Amino acid sequence: PAVGATTSSSVTLNWNAVDGATGYTVYQDGTKALSVQGTSATVTGLAAATSYEFRVSAVNGAGESAKSAPVTATTDRTGDGGGPDTGVPKHALTGYWQNFDNGARVQKLREVQDQYDIIAVSFADSTANTGEITFNLDPALGYSSVQEFKDDIAAKQAGGKKVIVSVGGEKGNVIVNDSASAARFADSAHRLMREYGFDGVDIDLEHGINSTWLTQALRSLSAKAGPSMVLTMAPQTIDMQSTSTEYFKLALNVKDILTVVNMQYYNSGSMLGCDNKVYSQGSVDFLTALACIQLEGGLDPSQVGLGTPASTRGAGSGYVDPSVVNAALDCLARGTNCGSFKPARTYPGIRGAMTWSTNWDALNGDRWSNTVGPHVHALP
Repeated sequence: PAVGATTSSSVTLNWNAVDGATGYTVYQDGTKALSVQGTSATVTGLAAATSYEFRVSAVNGAGESAKSAPVTATTDRTGDGGGPDTGVPKHALTGYWQNFDNGARVQKLREVQDQYDIIAVSFADSTANTGEITFNLDPALGYSSVQEFKDDIAAKQAGGKKVIVSVGGEKGNVIVNDSASAARFADSAHRLMREYGFDGVDIDLEHGINSTWLTQALRSLSAKAGPSMVLTMAPQTIDMQSTSTEYFKLALNVKDILTVVNMQYYNSGSMLGCDNKVYSQGSVDFLTALACIQLEGGLDPSQVGLGTPASTRGAGSGYVDPSVVNAALDCLARGTNCGSFKPARTYPGIRGAMTWSTNWDALNGDRWSNTVGPHVHALP
């Protein structure tokens, strides 16, 4: 294997496919660490500034091959352990911007509130080719041309903002379920990044994912786009209940290129917190006890954000007042303003918060971004 990206707690390995193999086993210092289907793997949970030896074997129905020659990798010294330096602020506000009119305030991209550091353009469209995405600017937004939209993206970026394209949503499902669809996804997403100037992609797939092939797709995209690519995700609460779910596995698989996971703490039934107690949406405890699963499950605090609706109309259920979002951030970052759930430790590096959507926020007098934005930017 060859050593790819390293963080202070993970090492990514890449290798060439072996004819006839149905999977591969990764050994860390002689002990089996991972079994994967694809030709790359990220070993997590490692100590900082430490050297490890890795070998890989190929597996099929007949058994296991001999192990490869060993490679040695050393984890990074730094303690931040998050994704690469993408230019996103240490504490960031993410807003979804609607490329459609559903009764919220229609905005041109240049009208998006200044508090938003990452603007997720919602959504890309799938094509008839499995895995492929494209983008169609909605005429309802009143743009005179696609070029005017591209100029708006460039202007936001000139102001220090990141503009990414979101894949998924309630209607825009994209299926990545094999090597060919993974390649189509990477190629088409990279094409959109070049054509429009998008800084990266957001994965908002709500109809089930295959972590093996989506990992391959995102690694391929990252290799094309380079280390400054912004990668975000917005899983639903059920998708992040444990590290064994496909979405959580995906996040850990791409940890070295992942900017932030902004889980949707809304439209949700009751869920378990990291203390195995049941919490229902709409409270500070729902935010903190569920975020704790991600914070203790292998993601860096810089890769965790709290996603909530900008107004009561922004979701079917689960709206909380922006002050509740701020209290949850205080609880996780500083150990203050907690509800009944109190995390065992604090996470001052927590990335921030996300909302659906900048448009519902605008219709509500910008109350969400004016309340949560300055609070996020003042986190330690």
